[in-house]
Amino acid sequence: MSRAPGRIWRSVDHAAGGLAADLGLYALSALFAWSTATSSTLTSHRAWGAVAVWGYAAATLAVLVQLALRRRRAATPAHDHSTCQAGGGKRAQDTHECQAGPTILPGARGTGAVARAWVTAGAWAAVALVPLVAQAVARAGGASGRAQEEVLVVEASARRLLDSGTPYLGRDGIAALADPLLGYTPYQPGMSLFGLPRAVFGGTWWTDARIWFALVTALAVASAVRLLRDGTASRDALLVRAVQAATVLPLCALTLATGGDDLPVLALCLLAFALAARDRFGWAGAAVGAAAAMKLLAWPIVLVLGAYALVRGRGGRYAAGAVGLPVLTLVPALLVDPGAFLENVVLFPTGHGLVTSPAASPLLGYLIAQHVPGGRLVALALLVLAGLAVGLWLLRRPPRDAGAAALVTATGLLLAILLMPATRFGYLLYPAALALWSLPLRVDHELMARVDGVSPPQLHDQRSEG
Repeated sequence: MSRAPGRIWRSVDHAAGGLAADLGLYALSALFAWSTATSSTLTSHRAWGAVAVWGYAAATLAVLVQLALRRRRAATPAHDHSTCQAGGGKRAQDTHECQAGPTILPGARGTGAVARAWVTAGAWAAVALVPLVAQAVARAGGASGRAQEEVLVVEASARRLLDSGTPYLGRDGIAALADPLLGYTPYQPGMSLFGLPRAVFGGTWWTDARIWFALVTALAVASAVRLLRDGTASRDALLVRAVQAATVLPLCALTLATGGDDLPVLALCLLAFALAARDRFGWAGAAVGAAAAMKLLAWPIVLVLGAYALVRGRGGRYAAGAVGLPVLTLVPALLVDPGAFLENVVLFPTGHGLVTSPAASPLLGYLIAQHVPGGRLVALALLVLAGLAVGLWLLRRPPRDAGAAALVTATGLLLAILLMPATRFGYLLYPAALALWSLPLRVDHELMARVDGVSPPQLHDQRSEG
């Protein structure tokens, strides 16, 4: 990022203590939810929008209240401690007030990073969890169209896992289905674990796979925040923005409420970066390994974090979980039916299955594959070249901190998602979240001092407003 865009971003992000950007986020998200509720062709998406619009509207109102409190605070004369020290003829009472320090003004609380974090948490509950539970309840009651295909696929894979020892159906079994598309499971074996509650306990609302997606997502994001938070205003503000990117952004909230399988993968990757930032590479490997055991999209993150682990001399400790967990989950499926694994995880995503993947968002790779002679091979060649370019970047400039590793990963994933022949707009939640999480991951005392305008020794005494 050049200096000019960086300055523009900081000025926008810091305007009104971060509240200006919050207002824009929630207001624009409310418009998106309203548009989705009124114009989407998918029942589950319309149902999400009809509920989420009110959650985003409430969050917008909450930010307006915070802005009013901030304005009231700015308009109220503050007790200037330095002026008191200069005035030698003060009465004893005034001197006592000066020694006591600055007065806490009406409206001083409720506008800082902690208050913004509470609004974010409330917004996530309103725009993701409430619509999710509502759709799970409606689905359990017999309503149709209240879950995307990936939810059905994950739950069916769990039933197959219990019945046959593999979550994958072979080519002949897929061909025998009325809808062969629902027979494909283009995930790693670990994803089927989210369908086990429904396979074991039946079709109640709480056994919906999305409920468990949400639970793992919440626990992983909360753990990452706890690892990174140190009580300073600068880091807390960066963390609020990062959490918003992984939770209340419509790309994430809509995905969790209607499908959801990408959110626990993303959240575990974010937790892995936070653990790496705290030099806990063994646990970082376990977290990202769990993500890679669910979805192939996590493997680029495994590789980039691995490069950072090698720079820190922690490669062996990291690799035990990062590589060991995905390999371990693959073993049963490969032993039971390696052909079924190949059909589902390799042939179907690359366009060689019995049916075409429904991932068809009109991004660059898809457009090339559809409209250029030999376009699929061209798109795949561009994808390989992009991967080689990122690999060369890692070799020449290996990441020196977890934030740099997250930024490299965000760039690589963005290129991959744009160039894949079969892709979805929803996958963009990965680079979007990783780019914003790179800021609190890489922040150090010198950076925080420049942002806050205080010297590093003072930083530990400066706490975020609540």
